[in-house]
Amino acid sequence: MNWYVVYTKPKWEKKVADKLGQLGIECYCPLIAQVKQWSDRKKKIEVPLFNSYVFVQIADSDRNSVFQVAGVVRYLFWLGKPAIVKDQEIEVIKTSLQATNISDVSVSTIQVGDKIKLDSGAFSNQNAIVQEISNKYYVLVLETLGCVLKIKYK
Repeated sequence: MNWYVVYTKPKWEKKVADKLGQLGIECYCPLIAQVKQWSDRKKKIEVPLFNSYVFVQIADSDRNSVFQVAGVVRYLFWLGKPAIVKDQEIEVIKTSLQATNISDVSVSTIQVGDKIKLDSGAFSNQNAIVQEISNKYYVLVLETLGCVLKIKYK
C-alpha cells in the first residue's frame, strides 16, 4: 500500500488524523512541540509539522474512503496524479522527530521577496532575493554580484 497526502481544512490536521484512525485507516500526522505565548501565559503545545497535511497509507481502490471524515478537502496531486510518499520518507520524518537534540522545527515555502543563501552550484554561499517563482524556474537577484539568476528545475 502507498502513502498518500491528504489536504485538510486549516487547523484540522489532528482531528482528521484521529477520525481516520477510528475508521481503521493507517495515518500519520507528524507533530512538533512549540511554546505558544498568550498575553497571560506560555504553554507548550503540539502542532502539526506540515500545515493542512495528513499522510494516509491506504490501498488505491479504497482512496475515496477518506472523504467520510469531516475536514478532508482533497488529495495532494503531483503531475496530475495523487502524490505518493515513500515508506522511507515517512520513516525519516518519524526518526527525525524522535531525535532529542531538535529544539525548533518549522517548514515553510519559498516566496517572492524572501532572502535565501545558495548552498550549492556555481553561486554557492551567495545571498539572493527571490524575485519570481514559476512552475519551471526561480528568478533570484544576487545583489553582491549585481546580477539576476534564472534557475530552472525539473
